[in-house]
Amino acid sequence: MERVVVALGGNALLRRGQEDTFENLYRSARSAAESIADIAASGLEVVVTHGNGPQVGRILLQQEAARRWVHPMPLDVCGAESQGLIGYLLQVTIGDVFFERGMERPVATVLTLTRVRPDDPAFSNPTKPIGAFYEEAEANELATTRGWVMRADPHGGWRRVVASPDPYSIVEAPVIRRIVADGVIVIASGGGGIPVVEEGPRLIGREGVVDKDLAAAILARDVEASTLLILTDVAAVQRAFGTETAEPIGRMTLAEARAMLAAGEFGAGSMGPKVDAAARFVEHGGQRAAIGDLDEAVEVLSGRSGTSIVHG
Repeated sequence: MERVVVALGGNALLRRGQEDTFENLYRSARSAAESIADIAASGLEVVVTHGNGPQVGRILLQQEAARRWVHPMPLDVCGAESQGLIGYLLQVTIGDVFFERGMERPVATVLTLTRVRPDDPAFSNPTKPIGAFYEEAEANELATTRGWVMRADPHGGWRRVVASPDPYSIVEAPVIRRIVADGVIVIASGGGGIPVVEEGPRLIGREGVVDKDLAAAILARDVEASTLLILTDVAAVQRAFGTETAEPIGRMTLAEARAMLAAGEFGAGSMGPKVDAAARFVEHGGQRAAIGDLDEAVEVLSGRSGTSIVHG
């Protein structure tokens, strides 16, 4: 049976402009669950992964607000908390949609660790901003007392920055392969997974943020999926993104995708990481990657919508 990894963008759990309330999170998860059920209804084996930026940010803000009363947890633990939160929402809403449609497919969330290399250059040059904004004096105090790396933010104030290391394997991939083959819809590698390094037989959590799209590509490779489906809130990848001459791309070969990435066609902080992840998956043996709108998931999967990246 064909296997697909469905990577849900941030809009899957929080639409643009919405407040980060439980009710909004639930409604967005329910909408994503409808799209996942549409994909699963065609008989595919499905692994779902997702972002966690707003949710882990909320956990960090809650910790800072309560730091006089409870001990704050490190970032890897906060990432694990967000996997549980989002996994719960997706698990129950997917289950509800399946029940309503008369579909009998179990759903399970797997707390997922992502291997990164201890000598990854990102650890010596952290760039990913997380958490609250601070005044300069408080930022300096946090740098001294907690060892945080603090940098001025272009939007004002100071923020903590952490490493964003490159992932190279998913620890739980063998388990995920077994249970998805048994018909389970698996939710895994939330927020890129919890970054860990190997020290002999031990796995040690590191404070950092793994890019969710790159982790999705590694997850898809490791669970032996044929297709990586990256769902976001845009209809397709655009050439000359952000310019007056921007135009959608329906299909790219791997060579074309790499050439356009090198030329900066997609925007470093927007669609670029998604195209890079899609290209990596195809480079590592995947048959096809596709990027498109969450609300058109089946059409993107079939190639009738969105952007497909193929070998050539």
